Amino acid sequence: MSDFARDHGRPPVTDPRATSGDDRHEPDWEEGLTITVGHQNAQIVGSDDRAIQAAVDYCKNVGGGTVRLLPGVYHMKNSVHLRTGTRIVGSGPDSVLMKGPSAKTSLSTDSDWYDQEITLEDAGGFGVGDGVCLRTRNPHHGGVVVLNRTLVARRGNRFKLDRPLREDFWVKGESIAETLFPLIRGEGVTDVQIEDVALDGNREHNGWLDGNYSGCIWLQDCSRVRISGVIARNANGDGISWQICHDVFVEHCHVHDNKDLGLHPGSGSQRPLIRNNLIERNGIGLFFCWGVKYGLAEKNRIVGCRRGISIGHRDNDNLIRDNDVLQSTHVGVLFRPERGPEYAPHRNRLEGNRILDTGGEDGIGVDLQGGVGQVVIANNDIRETRGPAGRIGVKIGEQTGEIHLQDNRIEGFAQPVLDLRKS
Repeated sequence: MSDFARDHGRPPVTDPRATSGDDRHEPDWEEGLTITVGHQNAQIVGSDDRAIQAAVDYCKNVGGGTVRLLPGVYHMKNSVHLRTGTRIVGSGPDSVLMKGPSAKTSLSTDSDWYDQEITLEDAGGFGVGDGVCLRTRNPHHGGVVVLNRTLVARRGNRFKLDRPLREDFWVKGESIAETLFPLIRGEGVTDVQIEDVALDGNREHNGWLDGNYSGCIWLQDCSRVRISGVIARNANGDGISWQICHDVFVEHCHVHDNKDLGLHPGSGSQRPLIRNNLIERNGIGLFFCWGVKYGLAEKNRIVGCRRGISIGHRDNDNLIRDNDVLQSTHVGVLFRPERGPEYAPHRNRLEGNRILDTGGEDGIGVDLQGGVGQVVIANNDIRETRGPAGRIGVKIGEQTGEIHLQDNRIEGFAQPVLDLRKS
């Protein structure tokens, strides 16, 4: 709690009023602004991202409100951009945001870092208003550069962008444009909610884009975000990804059949709360990226992912408890090796989880690698029901530090615990 949030002996606020500039105390209003969007019989009639964006921007312009999506399929050519203080509420699985097929082409002309336009080799499949992902190899150091932009004007194969490039996109860097984007995007916003809507990434007809830049939902530099009752499916990338975002709550969501990561609390994200979600058939079910701290993941059901839960680079002081991690095809829970003890995840607690039937004949329930230390693994049910084969319940790598195993049930493995540390 900041010093300004403390009472310091001042009288408590018992009858708050809406006061200019005071965002600490607000009356409990019975009704707020709601704008409906739908194919018909709505305040904003439409079936694409532009109709939804119009409602979101209207709410933002009057200080916040709710956008209610009526049943129907909304065909997306660009992201819905979240605004501070706004809420998007669907009609459950009957409100579907569907990503259209992606188009891809090379840039035919150099664009310098100060330019705000690109020229496409083949503009078929591209139109004004489309969201695009631009990728190139930096001509100076060879690193990959990825930018997200919107096409806002056109002349033939030349398109103006909503923002300058600020990077060199040259032909020799194999620069490409592709209509890839998250269905819902938030950058630098606070106090937003996404509820009861289905998001379909149309994986079979879209190119791949990783979770640092996209997902069914993708957030960057946001705080106080609640995502509840969302279906995030079929992305050729991540289901829900948030990067450097704090106090993100993801609850009662169904995240399934995404190529990469189901839930991706991204680098530097503090205090994520992830609970009561069903996470099925993703590349990795729950992936703690870099420096994710003070998070709680509980009561989630993670089924049929390549890795159920993965935790790594400086992901410290997290609690993972009371989850079902079932039929992971490689590893149930992985503590990644990273670059040494100073980079490894520390002071994490894995408690009261059920980790069942992991991997093939050499599957591992819980795999601790690298310099992982000060980890408590307590009261977990780690079992194999298909026969022991060469399977291991808990594997402790030779470079790991202090690992506490307490009151776990570990059954059905060729080796319940394999400790490779030198005694």
